[in-house]
Amino acid sequence: MAEDPRPSYPDRVRSLLDEVDTRSGAAIAGAAALLLPAIEAGGIVHVAGAGHSLALVFETFYRAGGLAAVRPLWDPAVLPLDDALRSTRAERAEGLGRSVVRAAAPAPPDVAVVFSTSGRNPYPVEIAAECAARRVPVIAVTSPRASRGAAPRAPTVLADHATIVLDTAVPPGDVLHPPEAPRTAAVSTVLAAYTWSRVLAELDDLAVARGVELPRWTSANVPGGDEANRALLARYGDRVPELEGGTRTGPEVQPG
Repeated sequence: MAEDPRPSYPDRVRSLLDEVDTRSGAAIAGAAALLLPAIEAGGIVHVAGAGHSLALVFETFYRAGGLAAVRPLWDPAVLPLDDALRSTRAERAEGLGRSVVRAAAPAPPDVAVVFSTSGRNPYPVEIAAECAARRVPVIAVTSPRASRGAAPRAPTVLADHATIVLDTAVPPGDVLHPPEAPRTAAVSTVLAAYTWSRVLAELDDLAVARGVELPRWTSANVPGGDEANRALLARYGDRVPELEGGTRTGPEVQPG
């Protein structure tokens, strides 16, 4: 049986991960350098995405090992789980992104992180533009390559409003397999999650070098996790209402 000359799917993913390191290595260090003083100054990291980019919001918010000073910027309309078509319409609708930012009212020393592979829909673009207008620096986690191949639905793109752009190297259309005519096996979540994890690792190294203790969630499945997280809930609960649904009653559930 002849050996398949095409690169395997795992090999193509590994190649793209290497590409992220090459394209975004300096920007990842810049993102960490932006985040650390903001957190030290008491700022909140506002994180946004729509549709499947909400998976990356989940990765940043209330996540074991993740930053506690994180607030999700979102509207229920952009969640595809109970109405997928509605989420697409909402991401393309003008005005929703700006209203989400206005409701959260971020202000310096806060930072915004916006995940959008194409960065071409009004929702992520408006969030970034509104945050920038409020002097809140924006970290865009996006793919300029995918953006160039996407249908334009806003007069600008996400990267236009960003202080730092983290290039995830996602190809147009997102899918990778088969290599000669890709139609399946989307890779944007893998690449964006890796990019964000690299930011967290860089941020940790920077904090250690400067003698700063970062506010991080601990898994509830390790000894002392509940106690450590309780202190963080008390510290950030008032500024991140999504942590407790606007109430301090009811059973405690710890980050996974």
